[in-house]
Amino acid sequence: WEKLTGKHLLEGYGLTESAPLVAGNPYDLKHYSGSIGLPVPSTDVRIVDDEGHDVAPGESGELWVKGPQVMLGYWQQPAATQEVLKEGWLATGDIVTADEEGFLRVIDRKKDMILVSGFNVYPTEIEEVIARHPKVSEAAVIGVESELSGEAVKAYVVARDSSLSKDELITHCRRNLTAYKVPKLVEFVE
Repeated sequence: WEKLTGKHLLEGYGLTESAPLVAGNPYDLKHYSGSIGLPVPSTDVRIVDDEGHDVAPGESGELWVKGPQVMLGYWQQPAATQEVLKEGWLATGDIVTADEEGFLRVIDRKKDMILVSGFNVYPTEIEEVIARHPKVSEAAVIGVESELSGEAVKAYVVARDSSLSKDELITHCRRNLTAYKVPKLVEFVE
């Protein structure tokens, strides 16, 4: 985009339940950073683990939001409201990190997370690694049941070059991912 237009993008983040803005990048950034920015005025954020405890700086966790723009609840749906509103905080379902300056970066959706032998695996990270292989056009990653590890990583791959083999792709993944994140199953699709 920058090469084409000479301008950079300013990314932000929001959701319907927060009417909609939560965070945005400052207008004076010089280049696109991939960050969703900083919390907007009057908005507090927390990054928490599965038990609702704040994670250490730099670690990933679920983004919780509090501010005047956050909904009071879903219309006539108290059970759904109770699932996402926790002690006045909106649990967004998005996994994020924050850098040392407070800039937030979305990692993945909590519902998409794959649990492999007790380790959290985010499909987006694996998809990005697979997509960097020169013989790959597209990739999608899901979790499938596994008797050994609870869930296993499965990759669906559209090959750019028909000579791409499962072994070649797995070798590429092993070079770029921790062992438990490497797909155990690969299916080539059109």
